[in-house]
Amino acid sequence: MIQELTNSFGKVYLTIKTDAVNKWVQVSWKGYLTPENLRTGAKAYVEVLQQANFNRVLNDTRAVIGSWDHSIDWVLNEWAPKAAQAGLRYFAMVAAPESLADTTAGDFSKKLVSFKAEVFQDLQAAQAWLAKPYLDPVAR
Repeated sequence: MIQELTNSFGKVYLTIKTDAVNKWVQVSWKGYLTPENLRTGAKAYVEVLQQANFNRVLNDTRAVIGSWDHSIDWVLNEWAPKAAQAGLRYFAMVAAPESLADTTAGDFSKKLVSFKAEVFQDLQAAQAWLAKPYLDPVAR
């Protein structure tokens, strides 16, 4: 399943894909993220995660322009606990090196307590981390 969310200008800012083979939800953000777009998008992919009964998200922010600092408190204090309640356990974030989004991603992962998150600058490394057997709840 693929879902695209558009901003007020009709431009896609978030693509949500369910990856049944790897059992994760992959999201790709693009452009400048307003607080409203970030909230709508984050809630949408957690809903997809819960419906698919997955516990992993591959979050690609390499095409984000600027920072999303404006929403970090909401993400940490409101969204993350609800996402964990919906089943999210492992979150791999891919960010462009030395970008404002990368800086925000680092802050996010350091302060997060609701689930395990890692920040990567390479998509394949993020995929490999999410695919590790020890992340599989059956393997525990």
